[in-house]
Amino acid sequence: MPKPPRSSQIPLDFAPVPASSRDDLIVSDRLSAAVAIVDRWPDWPSPVVILTGPTGSGKSHLASIWAAKSGAVSIAASAGDADAIALASAGPVLIEDIDQTGFDEVQLFHLINAVRAHSGGMLITTRLWPAAWNVALPDLASRLKAAMTVEIGEPDDELLAQVLVKLFADRQVAADDRVISYIVARMERSLAAARHLVVRLDALALGRQSRITRSLAAEALAEMAAGNADTELS
Repeated sequence: MPKPPRSSQIPLDFAPVPASSRDDLIVSDRLSAAVAIVDRWPDWPSPVVILTGPTGSGKSHLASIWAAKSGAVSIAASAGDADAIALASAGPVLIEDIDQTGFDEVQLFHLINAVRAHSGGMLITTRLWPAAWNVALPDLASRLKAAMTVEIGEPDDELLAQVLVKLFADRQVAADDRVISYIVARMERSLAAARHLVVRLDALALGRQSRITRSLAAEALAEMAAGNADTELS
């Protein structure tokens, strides 16, 4: 008589709220310069700070901490946006993912000038250094060179392990240290990959009513590797 199929629950996607306060920040050598500049506010060496790092490196977390500390308002550098200029003249402003959302060179120039003229502050986050933005306006290029650029490096094994533990904790899931070590030794070296892995492992564990095990981790890692290969081939 054939065995009945193994039951599997369909996990409901109740997305956890990630802990994103200053106390929740995991500080490592790769983050130390960026954390120091955020903690140093408002005593900045330059009114404009550009925070650069790969996807998932912690830029948004740091930007959120700085915005809460400084009272900064999020804006975009869109052409002719008078409201953004007014906000930049009134207090600290934040522009996130400028290399992805795009910007008008003249508008960004005027925004920086407004910040400088009114002794405000501007934090810009980006994956790319300003030199790679292909800025054509000489005056803007000069302003960007005068800004302070702080880089976040790629995470090391210790940081990845700490991040995995935190991400599992955010979802109220416990993972054995040996499983964490197994994942860290085999995963892509990025915090974005850590987030994807934790989400997938949580879904697999819920669906199978299982703990987070090495075999489950191996399955999730294989899925991610296959997905990356498909992306590269497409």
